[in-house]
Amino acid sequence: MTGMHDAHTAMAALSAVIAGETFSQFVDGAEFRSGMRGIAAPVALATTRGPDGPAGLTVSSFCSLSVDPPRILVCINRDSSAYPVIAGRRVLALNVLAAHHETLAMRFASGDACRGEARFAAGRWAPLRTGAPVLEDALVGFDCRIVRVHEEGSHGIIVGDVVATTGSGATSPLLYRDGHFVTSTAPARQGH
Repeated sequence: MTGMHDAHTAMAALSAVIAGETFSQFVDGAEFRSGMRGIAAPVALATTRGPDGPAGLTVSSFCSLSVDPPRILVCINRDSSAYPVIAGRRVLALNVLAAHHETLAMRFASGDACRGEARFAAGRWAPLRTGAPVLEDALVGFDCRIVRVHEEGSHGIIVGDVVATTGSGATSPLLYRDGHFVTSTAPARQGH
């Protein structure tokens, strides 16, 4: 019976959209977070070099946006200390983390416990083209020139043109799911 109820509910919602009705209420924030926590997402460090030195934070909301031109999208909470530096500096490195980088991910996610240049005391960092710090042993590093910043709700959506890359992607990525770091046991496929 549940399947039939779900079908009727879906049809009613579709009919409302076709009729031009709008939904006036969002799902509860806790319910939304709960749903999103069930999705395993790769983990990266978004980094830049500002006037006071390097800045960065841990992110799990990013993706490729375009191949022509090569472009990525990164979502950063506007309340983070690194957001105004990244958005204002207009350069960004997206350092996708490998499974062995869990401690580094925690260091960059630590909030007030570790900020600014202190976050970069761990790991080996070097600039590529933009001057943004790139983690030398990142699974993949994308060095970007920021072309657009759009603020939406609690986050800034950063769009960056990729001007250099490093890394092979040949090891397992660090993932985040349900409030915990997890790793993939599937080996990377070579040659694809």
